[in-house]
Amino acid sequence: VQLQASGGGLVQAGGSLRLSCAASGRRFSLDVMGWFRQAPGKEREFVAAINWNGVSTYYANSVKGRFTISRDNAKNTWYLQMNSLNPGDTAIYYCAAGLRGSWFSNEYDYWGQGTQVTVSS
Repeated sequence: VQLQASGGGLVQAGGSLRLSCAASGRRFSLDVMGWFRQAPGKEREFVAAINWNGVSTYYANSVKGRFTISRDNAKNTWYLQMNSLNPGDTAIYYCAAGLRGSWFSNEYDYWGQGTQVTVSS
C-alpha cells in the first residue's frame, strides 16, 4: 500500500493550496481518511478527517472554516483544500488512511510521505 501526497508548495499569506493524497495497493472506500501536519520543532498534529462517504468531517480548531477535506472514492483519493493560509500553516502535511482510533487520534494504518507547505508573510 502506498499513499502519495502532492500539491504542496510556496504560497503567500491569504493564498490557497489544494493537497491530494492518492492511494494505491488497496481500496479505502470504507475507511476514514485524514490529514496531519508537522511544523519545525513541533509534534505532528491532527488537521482534518473524513468518513467513508464524506458526510462526516472533523477539523482542528486552528483550520476550521479555512480548510475543507473531501474525497473521491472512485479515484481512491482524498483532498485538503486550504484557503486563507497564514504563516502558521507552514508545515509538512501528511495524509493518512484507515483510522483505528477516535476521530482526532493519529491511530491510522497507513501514512503518506508528506508534502511541504510554506506560507510566506
